Amino acid sequence: MAETNPNYATPSSVRSVTSYPARRGYKQPVDPSVDHVVGVGDGIDIHCHAHEGQQDALGVAKLASKSGMKGMLYKTIVGRKDPAGTVSGVRNALESWCAEKGLTPVHVWPGSSVTQGFLSKIEPAWSAKMLKAGVVGLWMPNNTSANTLSIVGGKPSAWDKNADPKAHTEPLSCADSLKYGHYLLDDKGRLLSDIEEIFRMAHDQNAAIFFGHPTKPEFRAMAEYSQKMGFKRGVVDHPFSPFVSLTIEEMKDAASAGLWLNFTFDELSPLLGISPANMYKAIRTIGPERCTLSSDAGEPLFPNSVESLRLLRGYMSAFGCTADEIYTMCTVNPSFIVGLKLETSKRASAA
Repeated sequence: MAETNPNYATPSSVRSVTSYPARRGYKQPVDPSVDHVVGVGDGIDIHCHAHEGQQDALGVAKLASKSGMKGMLYKTIVGRKDPAGTVSGVRNALESWCAEKGLTPVHVWPGSSVTQGFLSKIEPAWSAKMLKAGVVGLWMPNNTSANTLSIVGGKPSAWDKNADPKAHTEPLSCADSLKYGHYLLDDKGRLLSDIEEIFRMAHDQNAAIFFGHPTKPEFRAMAEYSQKMGFKRGVVDHPFSPFVSLTIEEMKDAASAGLWLNFTFDELSPLLGISPANMYKAIRTIGPERCTLSSDAGEPLFPNSVESLRLLRGYMSAFGCTADEIYTMCTVNPSFIVGLKLETSKRASAA
């Protein structure tokens, strides 16, 4: 893959040319008075946030259940030292509540980072512990990655106990990014042996690995190792984001190497501002059979994960994805990633 940093920022004057026909042509009745979300039926969100200061894990699971979704994978959740235990508690409370309401509870699954913080070394033993406890998805470094620190900086209180907890740095230098953040390659540019071991463990446990916020060299190394070992559940999160920043051609190459491209509402949100037309173009180029749609929501500046998923599905439908393609990206493909066996691979309405 070429060293590229595409700029997908789209001026409003250009974006309106593609967005207005889509918004005028797409119809989906929504009644604001109802207590559920229309348009997310059978959906599985494989990137949901519910840690401190974010949406309530049980509350969003209740809304997902009322809305007819199938499942949610919590990337983060309160109690990150034991995400499987926390999700188990959510599951028990949800099942009790749904039994009382006569609803079918969504499946809820725990995810975990392979890191334990900025100053913690990535150790396979941590991931092994998480997998044994029931985690179905491991995330390579995100906010703790050297790449993230070099692009948007970070909170210095994460590595300096005397720093102002409200402070946020400017993008860090390469040296400081590597000092405080995680980097997955050795000094010869090869994937660290501990990272390879984590891939092997996930492969043995049929768990997914989400590639996080890697530099292009890190991304290539993980993609090549994944393909070499026949790993089937490698996921490229928010490929349009500045932390991954793949060209559409690079996304297509990743899919050809056996990876999944996970497009998110975060990319379309005002905070990143990717044009839905570009996301649709990527899906059409890659093929829906290697794509998934998820919320990457939970922050108070976003709609909740259920509504975010509705919006993302709606955007892609408005730009041209068929109902069967939405089902493939929102139900069939995510079910494989989390290890959920579907009773049918077709929409009920299409059977």
